Amino acid sequence: MIPIPTPELNLWAREMVRRSPEANDVFRVRGPLTTVEKLERDLTGASRGDKAADRAAAKLIEHILQRYHEVHRREFPAAIELARTVERVHAGDADCPRGLADHLAIMADDLEGHQRKEENILFPTMLAGSCGVLRFPISRMMSEHDDVHDQLARLAALTKDFTPPQDACHTWRALTQACKKLDRDLREHMRLENDVLFPHFL
Repeated sequence: MIPIPTPELNLWAREMVRRSPEANDVFRVRGPLTTVEKLERDLTGASRGDKAADRAAAKLIEHILQRYHEVHRREFPAAIELARTVERVHAGDADCPRGLADHLAIMADDLEGHQRKEENILFPTMLAGSCGVLRFPISRMMSEHDDVHDQLARLAALTKDFTPPQDACHTWRALTQACKKLDRDLREHMRLENDVLFPHFL
């Protein structure tokens, strides 16, 4: 069987299985669609003004706010604190991730500004149905997403691709896992916006 490595490919594989059930012998597709997969399905390819798609967009915005905006605000401070502890305790270690705490702090500050713009301007405008004025703010958000991808590349470099030393302490391992989760969450957060939500309003 073929494993499905990304959410968008998983959704595509599910559609193939829906059309031809025997395709499940090839693709590893299990269980019903998740809530987010259903929203993706309802938004993908829907025309502007489609009421079901508009409702799906509103639900996806709610999901992004709860699953990503709120979670980032909780998890970045915790990761920064872990990084400061590791950098202080292991300052003499050649593998110490020097500069990681400061990099995480910069990421968190930039992300907070980005999320505030979405919460105060972009998302309310989307929910109000004012599609005609959204091209520039969406373009700006996508440009900022490019900056986040650069920051994530730096994060991976500082953590040696999220791999702690073999003899790393519990705190160092927790820091590595926290950074790996931030990377995974931010990438999925941006994918949902860039590939699913934003195209509905362009």
